[in-house]
Formats: sequence, structure tokens, C-alpha cells
Amino acid sequence: MTTTGGSDTPWIAGLRGSEPGPLGRLLAQNRPIVMGILNVTPDSFSDGGQFIDPHSAIRHAQQMIDNGADIIDVGGESTRPYPGAKAVTLEEELARLQPVLPVVVKMGVPVSIDTIKPEVALWALGQGVNIVNDVWGLQRDPNMARVVADHVVPVIVTHNRYKAEPGINIISDINAFFSHSIDIAQRAGIARESIVLDPGIGFGKTPQQSIQAIARLDTFKRFGLPLLVGASRKRFIDSVSPSEPLERLGGSLTAHLMAVLNGAAIIRTHDVAETVQALRVAGAIQDAR
Repeated sequence: MTTTGGSDTPWIAGLRGSEPGPLGRLLAQNRPIVMGILNVTPDSFSDGGQFIDPHSAIRHAQQMIDNGADIIDVGGESTRPYPGAKAVTLEEELARLQPVLPVVVKMGVPVSIDTIKPEVALWALGQGVNIVNDVWGLQRDPNMARVVADHVVPVIVTHNRYKAEPGINIISDINAFFSHSIDIAQRAGIARESIVLDPGIGFGKTPQQSIQAIARLDTFKRFGLPLLVGASRKRFIDSVSPSEPLERLGGSLTAHLMAVLNGAAIIRTHDVAETVQALRVAGAIQDAR
């Protein structure tokens, strides 16, 4: 299954300058990129506590790579939508990451750090991390954009809200949020082609708004930037087909396939092997048309 845009898409470079970085090289393959989720947290919504032990986390990262993950996204603080997750201190977040992240960085695939703290991002970039994943889209801490700019790495800008508001036009809200985040990034010196946009499925949205964001994903292609979708095990699936997080594989795969058809370049998932298989089979069928 190929992504939209083709070889002349401006964000293929991935980073400023003529030589693409690790993310740019992946995107240049013109196929969906799979990002595997590694939560070294006790309270993430579907796998909290499973990989808090460093040895388990490291084994899981290697397993995801063996299963076809192109990127590993490592987080030490749950980003479960507000107000669900308990905030952790800088020291606690670093303590969770320190035994794991430096090992994962050496496994041979690009690694992103999932954090809202610029201090954590700075430490992770010093360990060799390639991408910063900020679920508040550079809008929570003004120092995050500066850290990203200083290290000349890609940043994933995720749409977020403190609470869901059923009455708003969520597509307009996401568009406005992205415009503001891009402005923050560019004022800080982050190259536009180093930005990835994530509509934030489940973050400050009703289930119906999350569905709308996937259904109308192509609306966000107007920014000319790669789109990332992380619908894995999210609550909107339960609203359509009642299920617990670990029972949502079918819904996750369907949402991700629809997201790629609507323009997603990167899929963020807990279930790497199944997602890779689904995308490859879908691509083979599409190519045979």
C-alpha cells in the first residue's frame, strides 16, 4: 500500500539540507511506516505495567523490530488523555527511561521519545534518539521547540485538548492547532519539512470526533506534511463495537488501513506484527488492481 504524494513530495527530505535523515529515508520508500509503541509506564491505558521492567521492555522492543517496526516510540510517562493519567516528576520519568532507551537506540532502527518535557527530550536526544514526539504539539512548554530546533531533528506535532467538547467542529480545531504549532516551530527555527502532523486520535475528543478525524484525514494534507495516525486500541473503537483495550485488534487494524487510504504516512501501533501484515496484504491487493 503506497502513500500519497510521490517522490516529489516536499517532506521526503525529512530534515533540512539535501541529505535526508533516518525518518526522511523511511518516508522516501513511499510505503506506510510502522511505529511500534514501547510504554515503560505503570499506567498506560492498554499495556500499563507490562514493560515497566527494563528487561521486558528491551525484549519487547527487539520483538517489535523483528516483527517489522520501522521506528520504536519510547515513553516514560503515560499520555493517556487528560485527566486520566497521573503526572510524573522529571526524575521519575528519566529513571524509567534510563535503563531502556540507550539500549533500544542501539537496535538499529530510528527511535522517537514520547514526552511533553523538554528536559527529557534533551536527555533522550543526547542518547541518540532521532525524533521527538510531543503530544501537546509544542504548545505546552515553550522550551520544547527550542530543544528540537537546536538538535535539528523531526518533531511529531499532536493535536490535543484538555477536554472533549462535543459541540465544536473538530476538523477546524485540528487545522487551527496545526497552524499554530507550525508557526511555533518555524519561529524557533525548526524546518517545516521536519514536522510530522498527528490529529491525536482520542486526545480531547469524543469517540465520534476521533472517527471524523480519520474519515477526513485528507483535509490535513493541505499542510504538505506527513501525517501520523495512532488509533491503536483507542476508546472510539469501543463506542462502535464494545470491547476492552486488548480486544480491539480488529478495530485498530481497520482504522489504520482507512487512515493510510486517507493519506497517513506513519502508523503508530501496539500490535506491530499484525499491522505490518495487514498493510502488506492491503498493498499487494492495491498493487494488483
